[in-house]
Formats: sequence, C-alpha cells, structure tokens
Amino acid sequence: MKQLVLTVIFVLILITSLVKNSTKEIEDQIFAIKENIRPLKAEREDVLLEFNYLSSPEKLVQYQTQYFEKDLIKIEITNIKEIIENNETLEINNLISKYSNE
Repeated sequence: MKQLVLTVIFVLILITSLVKNSTKEIEDQIFAIKENIRPLKAEREDVLLEFNYLSSPEKLVQYQTQYFEKDLIKIEITNIKEIIENNETLEINNLISKYSNE
C-alpha cells in the first residue's frame, strides 16, 4: 500500500514537472514572438498615421498654403510633357498619350 501511494505521488510529481517544463517552453516561444511583433506594430502605426494624416486632401492644401504659398499652380494633365533622352538627343512627348495608348 505504501509503495502504491509513493508510486502515485512520484508519477504525479513527474507529470507536473513535465507539464511545467512544456508550459515554460510555450511561454518562451510566445514571448519571443511578441517581441518580434512589437517593432512591426510600431512601424505599422507610424505608416498608418503618415498615410492618414499626411495624405488627406485637407492636409495637402494646408501644407501648400503654409509652405509654398503661391508657388504651386494647377495645370491640366494634358499639358504635362515627358522628356526622354535617346543617345544624345532629347525627345519631348505628351505624358498623357503614353498612358492612354497602353
């Protein structure tokens, strides 16, 4: 009877030890993964802030008036030209025709 009780206690201690070690390994893996994710989350938040804040039309107009005053003017997209250098000659083409032909 004493041997049975001692054997059960020993088996329970052994099982508890195995479960504790495997749990510790899983916790270490979770910690490592969270540490790898943390800088990615911060970078994602920075990129989202930059995209949402800086690319809004209101902000772009505000920056135009704040930094460029009247240096920027609106032009028609058909008036934009493309300069291509072939060998030592320059070709000037309409930019819009390039995209409409594709």
